[in-house]
Amino acid sequence: MTAGGTGGPDADRGEAGGVRTALAGLTTRGRSFLAAGVAAAVCAYVLGQSDLLRVGLLLAVLPLICAAVLYRTRYRVAAHRRLSPARVPAATEARVQLRMENVSRMPTGLLMLQDRVPYVLGPRPRFVLDRVEPGGRREVSYRVRSDLRGRYPLGPLQLRLSDPFGMCELTRSFAAYDTLTVVPRVEPLAPVRFGGEATGYGDGRQRALALSGEDDVIPRGYRYGDDLRRVHWRSTARYGELMVRREEQPRRSRCTVLLDTRGIAYRGAGPDSAFEWAVSGTASVLVHMLERGFSVRLLTDSGSAVPGEGSDGYAGAGQDTADAAGLMMDTLAVIDHSDGAGLSRAYDVLRGGNEGLLVAFLGDLDEEQAALAARMCRRGGAAVAFVLDPDTWVRQAADVPGPEGDRHAERLRMLREAGWTALSVPPGVSLEELWRRADRERPDLATTNGEARR
Repeated sequence: MTAGGTGGPDADRGEAGGVRTALAGLTTRGRSFLAAGVAAAVCAYVLGQSDLLRVGLLLAVLPLICAAVLYRTRYRVAAHRRLSPARVPAATEARVQLRMENVSRMPTGLLMLQDRVPYVLGPRPRFVLDRVEPGGRREVSYRVRSDLRGRYPLGPLQLRLSDPFGMCELTRSFAAYDTLTVVPRVEPLAPVRFGGEATGYGDGRQRALALSGEDDVIPRGYRYGDDLRRVHWRSTARYGELMVRREEQPRRSRCTVLLDTRGIAYRGAGPDSAFEWAVSGTASVLVHMLERGFSVRLLTDSGSAVPGEGSDGYAGAGQDTADAAGLMMDTLAVIDHSDGAGLSRAYDVLRGGNEGLLVAFLGDLDEEQAALAARMCRRGGAAVAFVLDPDTWVRQAADVPGPEGDRHAERLRMLREAGWTALSVPPGVSLEELWRRADRERPDLATTNGEARR
């Protein structure tokens, strides 16, 4: 919500600045009247016609008087802008509502409103408001839509004042503006379970331990406020001080979503490019896992994550789930290609942990990066990789047929032999379809990995 007035900084400038501002606001009609008046006055002086001189002075003075009166006019107008909603998925419309209030004791004249919006959101909206009575208000609205994610400023709102004769137009701008965040599109996913995964908050083996009520065998010293029913008398007698039993806390399942943002790994641009599909898929998995109660962490090839994110990521199935999803979606809304050439930084981050589900969206991989990605697969959790072949996506965009590359198939084989559930992503496929396919291929992959280890 923003507000501003039309008093304008121009009112505090010098006389010279005021004259230049007023003359610069002359319309084509006003400039024509002024030029005709000057020409008539010159002709009257040359020909000695006094009547023509009066006509020329009238034509020249009229636009100047309109400009002076309009420049001295001080409307006290307040503007408010409201976005509904302020965060929208790509290719979805958002509604912008403008409200103008006349807070002065005199009515306004004809007002023309223009809100400044980026060209990707559509044409600039323009509105004409008739006379607004003292204390009155007018409301107008328009819609914006973008197929490209990002953060787009809306405003400042411009107010154009015009005299009744149309001789002069002056523009007053409000100082405040709002920001519309266009986030990637999110596709709903089926609640499947991958191997090595303890899904949800306490599901599986970890939840069984938590709900069984087993206490930690290592006691700790008594603290003020501890329940006396938790006193461990055997340890109290042994150490000579009051000791209490630790209650085991339920452990939350973890999921790390890796997004390959290397510029050399993708080709093409636009909402239908391979990179935008990977970003949208990353957003879908993040939201899906948060809704299922996972501690979710977003990771890129540069090793960076969401600002303020802890080592275990953001926890789901709580009151802060929507806030965590909003922070991640805001990060994905502005994410762009990185200048890195490898996945070594992401590997260093993942090397410290050995549990949880790993979901990766990878672009083009050479032999070295494919071997590095293969080592990211950890024994404590499942690993699912969606690998995009940029050559296939470029050929599809150009409508040029071409055979499937053996190089891409070789990279998929390397990942599968290392324990990944690796799937190729062709153009136009939905993530939900690949998500279910990864669940179907998981048992066969587990058997293959077991034979390879033996």
